[in-house]
Amino acid sequence: MVRTVVQMSTLPTISVSMGDPGGIGPEVLVKALAENGRRKHARYQIHGSAMVMHHAAQVCGVDPFWWQVDARSPLATTLDAHPVVLMDSDPQMKDEGVELSMVPRADTVSGAMSFRWVMRAIEDTMRDEGDPLKSSAIVTGPINKLAWSMAGKKYPGHTELIARTLGERRFAMMFVGDKLRVVLATVHIALNDIRDVLTIGKVHTAIDLGNQACLDLGIKRPRIAVCGLNPHAGEDGLMGDEEIRLIKPAIDLAKGTGIHVDGPFPADTIYRPAMDGKFDLVVAMYHDQGLIPIKLLERDLAVNVTLGLGDVVRTSPDHGTAFDIAGRGIADPGSMAHAIDLAVELCGARCGERVW
Repeated sequence: MVRTVVQMSTLPTISVSMGDPGGIGPEVLVKALAENGRRKHARYQIHGSAMVMHHAAQVCGVDPFWWQVDARSPLATTLDAHPVVLMDSDPQMKDEGVELSMVPRADTVSGAMSFRWVMRAIEDTMRDEGDPLKSSAIVTGPINKLAWSMAGKKYPGHTELIARTLGERRFAMMFVGDKLRVVLATVHIALNDIRDVLTIGKVHTAIDLGNQACLDLGIKRPRIAVCGLNPHAGEDGLMGDEEIRLIKPAIDLAKGTGIHVDGPFPADTIYRPAMDGKFDLVVAMYHDQGLIPIKLLERDLAVNVTLGLGDVVRTSPDHGTAFDIAGRGIADPGSMAHAIDLAVELCGARCGERVW
């Protein structure tokens, strides 16, 4: 995913949440933003902990390159000319008597703080035009869902939290790699519940929002393949009827609006032709049906994008906290770097400017 960058007339502002302090999020963020070229094409407001950020820089062998300010200070609004500003939560945590741990495991305090940082990033996008802290995009570092639950935050993930906070009901999760793009019809739900949750509307939303996302990425007439839910795409009803009752009607509905879409195809065979360029996007029915291929074939390259957020762009690396390697400075920053680059690109597309 190597691109040549063209300077925008107005740099986009991107709010970044650091992710779980015990995970690899701070490390991959420091590595990704340490590349000076990336700092020339956007402003970054990082919500997180100075202690964690400096520790990540130390273990990664990176010299600090950011400006730092108490997140509550009025001075935060005066630093909008600087390329990277850390909105430090440490002073507030000290006042609250909260001690942050960088131990690589699910932790109540870490869950509460990573949730707070995400919320502050979302709030930046909701600021009035002209506010120096107003941002157009959110890049989220990986969080631990158990830690959120331990902290009493009852959201299954970033996607649902961001969409609901912004008041969006029609949204989808998409993954963008070098050769493969996948959008999910359902997201963070138990496999046993898919039959009760999957609807014509959910499948059509994934097709429709995925088609628009491809257009935003510069694909003039996206070719979309839709997976079946059951083995062999139901084998004409012999192995389940969801393809007949739900998926095919959604495809026909999308075709009626001019979208170039086909299926349903067996999920075990459709990804190869997609990788070979026959399709620009695959619509998967559930989480692992789409995520296993993308993580296997596009490791450290793919980016998670939330679709349906109006004018707000949200991207994220496609990996988790990786507690098993956190704190060693060895995490690959590729997915985070691509998440940042794609956020800048999509901001340019929304403004009618091609950034790459």
